[in-house]
Amino acid sequence: MLDGSSPDLVTHYLKIEFICEGQRLSQCFLICPIRRHKAILGKSWLTEENPLINWKTGSIQYKEAKIADEQEADNHPIPKEYAEFSKVFGEEEFNKLPPHRPYDIDIELKEDAKLGHAPLYSMTPVESKELKDWLDKELSQGKITPSKSPIASPLNKATKKNSYPLPRQDDLLAKIQGAKIFTKLDLRWGYNNVRVKEGDEWKTAFRTKYGLFETRVMPFGLTNTPAAFQHFMNDILRDLLDVTVIVYLDNILIFSEKTDEHPAHVKEVLRQLQENQLFCKASKCFFNTTTVEYLGIMISPEGISIKKGKVEAIQNWPTPRNCKQVQSFLGFANFLRRFVPDFSKMS
Repeated sequence: MLDGSSPDLVTHYLKIEFICEGQRLSQCFLICPIRRHKAILGKSWLTEENPLINWKTGSIQYKEAKIADEQEADNHPIPKEYAEFSKVFGEEEFNKLPPHRPYDIDIELKEDAKLGHAPLYSMTPVESKELKDWLDKELSQGKITPSKSPIASPLNKATKKNSYPLPRQDDLLAKIQGAKIFTKLDLRWGYNNVRVKEGDEWKTAFRTKYGLFETRVMPFGLTNTPAAFQHFMNDILRDLLDVTVIVYLDNILIFSEKTDEHPAHVKEVLRQLQENQLFCKASKCFFNTTTVEYLGIMISPEGISIKKGKVEAIQNWPTPRNCKQVQSFLGFANFLRRFVPDFSKMS
């Protein structure tokens, strides 16, 4: 790390969504203890996004005069064979607050949970503007609402854990062997497609310099969010799972062995999304393609391969100098084990 320290053991490799300068982005992170930092965006992200950095104010801006917003029209055309599902890629329905469903996330607190009020932190003018803009946007969409909750406390340590499992990546990739054509769908709103269970909203209250608010949709960062969302997606696509589609959270990949059968497989998934009021951003979807990236892996009829950037990260990794650094390196390299013969012997 820049301060000369080294991260402890890497425990997971996870794709996380975050907001920067009003733009919702996603990036794959190594999960490990990094002390006072919540997250670190490294060289690969800076190279890809190439933002303008003001080192004096600590602010980041994008070169574009106007950042595309999810509320703006998405004029990216969808293939004509899927025109009957244009509603899934439209704006009018998407802008509505998701309905309550049996899959609403409930926040079950531990019996000995002690909840109070989280402190307010000082903010720079840039951070204050970012916060205010975010609050205005979320309020206008109905995702959050002013609150009178008696608490405003971190919830994760106080919440009973949902043990619903996430699928193993190797199991998912094994299902697509023999596939010749693919379609990848990008869901709008991500986790926010699931509502907080009615009556539990007060538990999500959070304090800001502009007031007290609570969320009406499942927020990013809540301990049971991945489990609840995977349960939701698995259930609505249950009859298609491992047959023509694999799903990891909001990452949907439709696959077919025969090209002429693929449109029917895609339509069935789109039909389920439409019936469950889930919407996609066409410009971030990939239709009827023979090569696609999924969960950081490149997939084609020839098989799977690792992205060049991840190979370079291994090649450029600093030489480990102690046990913890070796563990960190192996934790990251383990992601590539299926591509390295005799990996266990080498490690």
